[in-house]
Amino acid sequence: MKQFIKVFLLSLIIFSIVITTGIITYAKYLSPEEIGEEINNENPLTGIDDNDEEFNSPLERAMHKSKRINVLLVGLEGTRTDTIMLASYDRKAKEADIISIPRDTYYLRDGYGRYSEMQKINAVFGSEELSYHALMDAIEDLTGLPIDKYVSVDYAGVRAAVDAIGGVNFNIPFHMRYTDIYDSPPLYINIAPGEQIIDGDKALQLLRFRTGDPGYPSYQDGDLGRVKTQQEFIKAAVRKSLSLKLPNVISAVYPHVKTNFTLTELLGLGTDLIGFKAENLTTHMLPGVAQYLGELSFYIPNGEEMTKLMYDLYDVPLKANLEEENLAHISE
Repeated sequence: MKQFIKVFLLSLIIFSIVITTGIITYAKYLSPEEIGEEINNENPLTGIDDNDEEFNSPLERAMHKSKRINVLLVGLEGTRTDTIMLASYDRKAKEADIISIPRDTYYLRDGYGRYSEMQKINAVFGSEELSYHALMDAIEDLTGLPIDKYVSVDYAGVRAAVDAIGGVNFNIPFHMRYTDIYDSPPLYINIAPGEQIIDGDKALQLLRFRTGDPGYPSYQDGDLGRVKTQQEFIKAAVRKSLSLKLPNVISAVYPHVKTNFTLTELLGLGTDLIGFKAENLTTHMLPGVAQYLGELSFYIPNGEEMTKLMYDLYDVPLKANLEEENLAHISE
């Protein structure tokens, strides 16, 4: 079996990196020639264009005037995105939402077989020239949510982040045991059930686990079960990180971060994150259902339910006629 995931605690990274101005000291040490120019530039995250414009719907108007910032969070397995999440942070209300996008989500693209592997959302990144931006465009098209930035952290960043906060207290739901001697390097997962401190190495095992060895349990709902565990672990990690002084986390994780945030933007967002509490973090699954199309299993998004989620996210009353304002267009 192939290596399932180079997954990471992206929400932990985005919140921990920007929540303290300690990053500016560290960034100056790494690249002092760049930081001065960035600080003098206007921060596009702080300004909102209040010019009167015509909008197609109340939701579009709310999105335009909102202080929310939406960030694509990506975990890579080779050239495919094995973990995709959207982090949406309301800088005024100090509330955050994370929407998990199953890797098997059906996303129809021209030029590929109708029900082939290439119609899964996790194939977009590796098959398009502008990988991150192509995926941002695909997720915008899929969800109707405007995406401002992206963040990724490499495999080693998971271990560094979890170890930097002293591990995460987490309840393992069942004995997770899996062996793949053909992986490179060979993969061994063995985590006993029960509440325990999960260090960096065990965090990687936990986040990569999906199917158990013979005689050991697997997630009953497959990849959806793994996503739910990831979300719960992320929330536990965020709670732990927010209780700490974070320079150690920043210095440990910074070398592993790839993003189109500028340092100035991160500092501006960090100011807005002051006062954020872990209980203001809500996790969601992209609305939909798993089903077979052709010979492959896909996750089929529910456009109507996605529309409802977007209206709720932006605190806009939903119009009765959902068909006219369905944001997610899925063609079978």
